[in-house]
Amino acid sequence: MDLGIKGKTAIVCASSKGLGRGCAEALAEAGVNLVLNARTEGPLLETAEHIRSTYGVTVTSVACDITTKEGREQVLAEAPSPDILVNNAGGPPPGMWSDWDESDFEAALQANMITPIMLIKAVLPGMIERKWGRVVNITSQSVKAPIPVLGLSNSARAGLTGYVAGTSRQVAEHGVNINNLLPGIHATDRAVALDGGVSKAQGISVEQARKNREATIPTRRYGTSAEFGATCAFLCSQHAGFIVGQNILHDGGGVNATL
Repeated sequence: MDLGIKGKTAIVCASSKGLGRGCAEALAEAGVNLVLNARTEGPLLETAEHIRSTYGVTVTSVACDITTKEGREQVLAEAPSPDILVNNAGGPPPGMWSDWDESDFEAALQANMITPIMLIKAVLPGMIERKWGRVVNITSQSVKAPIPVLGLSNSARAGLTGYVAGTSRQVAEHGVNINNLLPGIHATDRAVALDGGVSKAQGISVEQARKNREATIPTRRYGTSAEFGATCAFLCSQHAGFIVGQNILHDGGGVNATL
């Protein structure tokens, strides 16, 4: 399928690896020029070169912390008025309610709510002026079904979801679509970290921890960054113009809900 976005420009945050990289590669395959961001320069440069040489699109890399004002300014300086914005940032650590203090919640809100909102506010005027734009926020399945040990993530991502619910409907008439993509467990470094935590807590191998988690997923496997990226690219395409303010699960059926 021709996604109809060849030649457009996208900012993809936290895109040197994992789900962000999956989104970047899928957009590049569709002919989209990219501004990629990550904190660590080495892996970011490697990813940028791979995408550049594989797909023949223009790729600019910006090594910075997107959760800071300075980092956002650096990224926006390279693409002040992108056609597409994919918001992404690492999730806060797991734990119990008693583990977190005010500073932990402030950090989670900064990374997973305030940062994407500030980026959305920065790019919307240009999108509205051009009568076309796409924003996809990578959030979490915990928005639909809260995960007890991810209380920080549950809280911050719920706040972003509420913001998107209203804002997306304010800008839809201008051809600008904002949606959220909710991953379940995927075969990324995040999964390795979570499985490692279970392994340590339960005294089992990491491999067994993964098998136990896979058994709870209807597909009986983890998702891949490539299939997640393909879903993101579709939401950024010309064909997704009637999808507004939605929270789309990409979790292998992990959330057991009718709606």
